[in-house]
Amino acid sequence: MPAAPRDPEYGNGPAGEPLTPPVLLASLLADRELGLRHLAGPAAAGVHGVHASEMPDPSPYLLGGELLLTAGAGPAEDPDGYVARLAEAGAAALGFGVAPVHEEVPAALAEACARHGLPLLEVPPRTPFSAVARAVGRLTAEARTRELRRTTEAQQALAAAAARPDPVPAVLARLAASLGGSVALWPGGRTAGQELPAPAREALAALLARVGREGGPATATDRAGGHHLAAYALAGRAALGTATPTRAPGDHTVASVAAVLLTLLTAERPAGAEAAALTRLLLDGDPAAALPAGPWYAVHARGTGDPQALAAALGTVLLDPHESGARLLTDREPGPQPGWRLGVSAPAGPDALAAADAQAGRALQRAEAARTPLARHADAGFAGLVGEAEARAHAEALLGPLPPALRETLRAWLAHHGGWDRTAAALGTHRNTVRQRVARCAALLDRDLDDPDVRMELWFALRVL
Repeated sequence: MPAAPRDPEYGNGPAGEPLTPPVLLASLLADRELGLRHLAGPAAAGVHGVHASEMPDPSPYLLGGELLLTAGAGPAEDPDGYVARLAEAGAAALGFGVAPVHEEVPAALAEACARHGLPLLEVPPRTPFSAVARAVGRLTAEARTRELRRTTEAQQALAAAAARPDPVPAVLARLAASLGGSVALWPGGRTAGQELPAPAREALAALLARVGREGGPATATDRAGGHHLAAYALAGRAALGTATPTRAPGDHTVASVAAVLLTLLTAERPAGAEAAALTRLLLDGDPAAALPAGPWYAVHARGTGDPQALAAALGTVLLDPHESGARLLTDREPGPQPGWRLGVSAPAGPDALAAADAQAGRALQRAEAARTPLARHADAGFAGLVGEAEARAHAEALLGPLPPALRETLRAWLAHHGGWDRTAAALGTHRNTVRQRVARCAALLDRDLDDPDVRMELWFALRVL
């Protein structure tokens, strides 16, 4: 079954969010070392990857957005059907390598690409397909770096705007400038940025009303009037809307930061202290100075639900969503949440959040291993720094050469700090028997039992088992 076509600009991520910046076809054509030549179809496209295939129908193996490279064996029998399947699968372009199968690109293939709107490139004989793939990888990395820099600068600018005396209009204006479009706050009709055409304005108003109603979704997207539209639920049934003529990969991240700030700034409850704390945190990177005393709980979450809805359920706006889940910080003791698996740290003050974050990560690993909805940090000391499954596997491998009787002797000997008489008394045997068994342990393990590091590692392994 063919893959769903990508968004023509950036591809489909969760909830329509772009995955990575595309490589523009024009950038590849401008690379003189590749020597690519545009022959048919549109001259503009965004490439997200490269795939080479000589199959008559490679479409089942495409995700969408690929530059498909072929030497001509695939489309030889049915050029029109071949191109139609590629276009339906969302391929970005077709690169045809002349020689060794064909000396030139078949006219029927060029006609099919023009008919189905698929860009067709000629790859000269001197250009290996791997060189095209490397060029796309290099250009993708450069574009990702530029987008990351843009996103970081936008977040810093939003934090600075939130610290101004008139924070709400300042954040809206900064967001509109960062996105290169228009933004609106509902209800109240406050807007900033470019003037929208009527279809986009009406569709955005409907989207804002949808996420702002009780029980509505946390986010929603649409397209109208040549604009990409998005809406984000805020506190008290308010909503933030964005409208942009184009969509960049970091736009959702930037808008989400603005939504968090506006939630703090517009909430009916007193939020001045929280807004100031979050702003100091974003600007100064000093949690101990920015946050109240707590206690705070770090939470690592993995699931299929909406991270913003999870944050609301846990009573916090301090949310760091990522592809497979989220990290959160809350001053309420978390409980299990439907659709999520949670790892929860021990309560911590603002100066111990890094350790709490690590605790939550290990707790989530335990929750997933045990298939429980929630696990809390309980381990203490160095032994708690290693996950249970990993520690047990290491202990089994380390102590594997020892039979049970020798393991018990070694445990007692280590527990009595290498004392022969006390170990013998604890085991009810002669001290020479203890010496022989410990010597046998050292030989089987091929370890120096006089080394304190070796003793420590063996003690942890015996405790685990």
